[in-house]
Amino acid sequence: MEIQYFKQYSHWLNRDMECKVYGHKGRPVLFIPCQDGRFFDFENFHMTDTWSPWIESGEVMVFSIDTIDASTWSDFWGNARWRIERYEQWIHYIVDEVVPFMRQMVNERNGWTGYPGILVFGCSLGATHAANLYFRFPDIFDRVLALSGLYSASYGFGTYNDDLVFLNSTVDYLRSMPNEHPNIANYNQKKAVFCVGQGPWEKPDYTRELQQVLTEKGIHAWVDYWGYDCSHDWCWWHKQVEYFLPYLLEQ
Repeated sequence: MEIQYFKQYSHWLNRDMECKVYGHKGRPVLFIPCQDGRFFDFENFHMTDTWSPWIESGEVMVFSIDTIDASTWSDFWGNARWRIERYEQWIHYIVDEVVPFMRQMVNERNGWTGYPGILVFGCSLGATHAANLYFRFPDIFDRVLALSGLYSASYGFGTYNDDLVFLNSTVDYLRSMPNEHPNIANYNQKKAVFCVGQGPWEKPDYTRELQQVLTEKGIHAWVDYWGYDCSHDWCWWHKQVEYFLPYLLEQ
């Protein structure tokens, strides 16, 4: 498996950001680590082994990046406005800096032109960020695999709310979206998977709330609830990747 490491300065975040790229060609995949996670978690928690058949065959190239959760969603006692502004800068870092980098690399490796859609993948709080990116930027992300996610910004910001918190609270902005909004038709041309277990440390009510909103808006998605033995842990996320990825990679 080809593995590359990059350290690049982000103008949005005013700091160096690190990432790893796994694979030699194929569809671009953006991996968002779990809460407070780092770019090397995809490898350290053996997702490379689970994704290996698709990476080695040249079906996907996985780009694993850093979070800044420790200073945003996880800093429960910090200034809420500063934290959500910082999070929005991280979103811009992804959309304005990581995405062009990904597209340039996969286009070069595959001999493509244009703007290939990106599959965004995450577990736990990584799934929260993945879903937010998918629904906010449907012109960029055309697939999402969100495992054990939390789809309300109340998880990180409690009762605090403002324009940016609302903008990054998936269930809230989807709920307020007019039924005739063009994004809904756009979503329905794509593929989305939201999965959660019902065992230890899982929080399926977040997924149920998201499913209710999606149903009300006529937004198509595969929402799946695994059993009471399915815990909030990597061993189950590996199994879920193996189960759902063939569907997501179908044309």
